[in-house]
Amino acid sequence: MNRFTAWTRTVISRTRGTHRDAGAGFVEYAGLMIIIAGIFTLIDQLGLDGTISGAIGDAVSRVTGGG
Repeated sequence: MNRFTAWTRTVISRTRGTHRDAGAGFVEYAGLMIIIAGIFTLIDQLGLDGTISGAIGDAVSRVTGGG
């Protein structure tokens, strides 16, 4: 058995088997929160918050038929 086959079996057993990574949800959640915080920081630093708010407001107005 080569290394790739062994790695594939390990990954499959951890995602589907009885010994799957039960604690991975918290790590994934924390990583997602870090990415979202980074995006918000980037938007703020680039000064795009007003532009994005205006674009969302315009889109909502078009959908709702507002002026």
